[in-house]
Amino acid sequence: MPSATVAPPTLPDTVEAKRRLRAEAIERRKRLADPSAGPKLAQSVRRLGPFRAGAAVSGFYPMPPEIDVLPTLAWFAGRGHKVALPVVVGRKQPLIFRAWSPGTPIERGGLGIPFPSAESPEIVPEILMVPLLAFDRRGFRLGYGGGYYDRTLADLRARGPVLAIGVGFAFQEVEAVPDAPDDQPVDAIATESGAERVR
Repeated sequence: MPSATVAPPTLPDTVEAKRRLRAEAIERRKRLADPSAGPKLAQSVRRLGPFRAGAAVSGFYPMPPEIDVLPTLAWFAGRGHKVALPVVVGRKQPLIFRAWSPGTPIERGGLGIPFPSAESPEIVPEILMVPLLAFDRRGFRLGYGGGYYDRTLADLRARGPVLAIGVGFAFQEVEAVPDAPDDQPVDAIATESGAERVR
């Protein structure tokens, strides 16, 4: 007899599965996050190179208990890369990125997230460090639910080559992240324990 086929999950099922996993991931990160992991993450990201000389890099200003990407941004800046941070310009819109370095004038958004002021020039990154709450070996990640990085990566990938690196703690790996058609997987994963390209 032919084996029974299993229908793919519907979008409402996927949304609910993501909601449950997101809540679990947030609680687990609160318990297990290591505030000293930033320098180890920087070493892991370096192993994904070589990177194109001068390629613009985006990170994000870490809000505890997120992993600290500032040592990684400092490493890129020290090798001549332009560094930028993301800015939310509106709901359902891709992020933009503004140049950043220590001492750059900073503003804070509705959630208290720091971002460079409008005085900083806009930059189009080729390398993006993407925050995550959970990830799997296929490169799918669970974010905070706004879809900003999915829209941003779709927009950037339509323009040219992009290296998206999901960054987080090793314990945030799960067997499978529920994925929907609009989800944009990352190209590599980097944690304090190592890094690998997945696409």
